[in-house]
Amino acid sequence: MSLTTPIKVAAVQAAPVSFDLDASLEKLQRLTAQAAEEGADLVAFPEAFLSAYPWRYSFDATIGAREPRGRKWYARYAGSAVAIPSPAFDALKEAARTNNVFLHVGIIEKDGGTLYCTAVLFDRNGELLYKHRKLIPTAAERLVWGRGAGDGLKVVQTPLGKVGTLICWENYMPAARMALYQQGIEIYVAPNADDLPEWTASMQHIAKEGRCFVISVNSVCKVSDFPSDYPPFTSEQSDRKPDGSRWEAEDIVNRGGSCVVGPLGTFLAEPVWDKEDIVYASLDASEISESRLDFDPVGSYSRPDVFTLTVNTKPGRNVRFE
Repeated sequence: MSLTTPIKVAAVQAAPVSFDLDASLEKLQRLTAQAAEEGADLVAFPEAFLSAYPWRYSFDATIGAREPRGRKWYARYAGSAVAIPSPAFDALKEAARTNNVFLHVGIIEKDGGTLYCTAVLFDRNGELLYKHRKLIPTAAERLVWGRGAGDGLKVVQTPLGKVGTLICWENYMPAARMALYQQGIEIYVAPNADDLPEWTASMQHIAKEGRCFVISVNSVCKVSDFPSDYPPFTSEQSDRKPDGSRWEAEDIVNRGGSCVVGPLGTFLAEPVWDKEDIVYASLDASEISESRLDFDPVGSYSRPDVFTLTVNTKPGRNVRFE
């Protein structure tokens, strides 16, 4: 068992300043410092925190047609994304180093002409430990995000323990989870944008299945967290909520539900809804050993003679220069 004990983790349930990279970075730095002051060793931010999860917008793309307005907003979205390397990426490294924390952040990564939904982990010195791109964007996300590859399915050894991640609904991919379990994951970070009650049940299931700690971190977003001209909330075609009423500035678009779960599937920090907050929990390594008395998904409760899994860990590159 590699997990040091006890450690304090922080799930930052907050909204970015959507489509504004500089302002979102400032907010991230402030909230990271706040969590560090409370003694957090690991600080985790939601999916696409830099600099937007584009709620309710498919960038005016329909089957067979793309509209000029959507192209302009896509360019604006790309302008608020994070390249690796870049000054914005350096600012993340500095936030980890200055606050002496392990920092886990969901970013929209721009690489060439494609955007990816990515999670990055930095150590206390600001060194990048892994970069994981979401393997399969969900539903309309596929219009704007590329697909990740197996090189991002990593669990890294840290002084806190073995840390890894899957983003939002790729947590529903059993083979992806098994790839992390096989690497001995102990702290499983799940940045997401799912505020349904069923999601928290999934987090409990994964913690109990993997016999690991799970940090589920989601944002709380209001209409006012988006630009005043953001089409889903302002245009004549899209200015209604699901119940038919008009969107107002203080309406909540995403409810949060961030929580921390122990290796027997019980909450160490209950889900928080409808407000910005930092959710803290203390992790005790002994709970992992205790949980494996009766179940280990890749050990005592596995059947390698019956089931096998092959993971292609090569980067997803189309062209190679010899």
